[in-house]
Amino acid sequence: MQYITIPPPAYLAAYVRAFWVLESDAPYTHRNYADGSAEMIFHYKGTFEELTEKETVSQSNAMIHAQSCNYRRFTTNESFAIFGVYLYPFAIPLLCNMPADELTNHMPDLVALFGNGGRILEEQIMLATDTKQRIAIVSSFLEKRLLQKNESENAIHFCISNIIHSDGLASVDKLANKCFLSVRQFERKFKEHAGFTPKFYTRLIRFQSAMKRYGSNFNSLTDIAYDCGYYDQSHFIHEFKAFSGYHPKTYFYGEAEGVEWRGA
Repeated sequence: MQYITIPPPAYLAAYVRAFWVLESDAPYTHRNYADGSAEMIFHYKGTFEELTEKETVSQSNAMIHAQSCNYRRFTTNESFAIFGVYLYPFAIPLLCNMPADELTNHMPDLVALFGNGGRILEEQIMLATDTKQRIAIVSSFLEKRLLQKNESENAIHFCISNIIHSDGLASVDKLANKCFLSVRQFERKFKEHAGFTPKFYTRLIRFQSAMKRYGSNFNSLTDIAYDCGYYDQSHFIHEFKAFSGYHPKTYFYGEAEGVEWRGA
């Protein structure tokens, strides 16, 4: 399995966290953990199916996986290659012309979101010859939509980015004060652009921060919990199970699904 990330061009860096590619010649079952950011996903080789409690659902070749507080499972029985665009959640309102929370926990395909424009983008990505060309194609698509931004939303975007880059440890109250909004106004605007309320979002980002410790040399789950800002191990375990479906011991020291790419 091969996994690589590529930084976005400077003009997109305020909205795109990274481009990534995941390729493998072997069958694979992937667990998509809860995530405070959104992704555009293109399966340009092979197909995946989602495993639900009741049925197996075929996946589109091109979709947006919006920010999510749920985990989902996907599988393929063949070799595959995926190109992804990791987006800040506030890119969703600009791309899709709807509040981010309307897409929370959903995975619509690009045609449903963008009509013929989504169909053309999917075709271009599928026909591209390499990663460099895919990045150029999707960057052109994103530039036309993301750079038409409303300057009045910059403060909310800053707050969301601050929470992400502080690993969920930023003070929500202090960020709200910087926006010169009432608590109710701040929470409403934040949810429109991040998909969740501010306090829930910090929980989600703190969980993601813990996940990034996979493969690190921590002596215990307690060390990870305190390093990520949880007030005790039981709180950490409860949060981790809610967002991943796993006890953290299984994720960090067991046989968890969807972690192979972290060691690729």
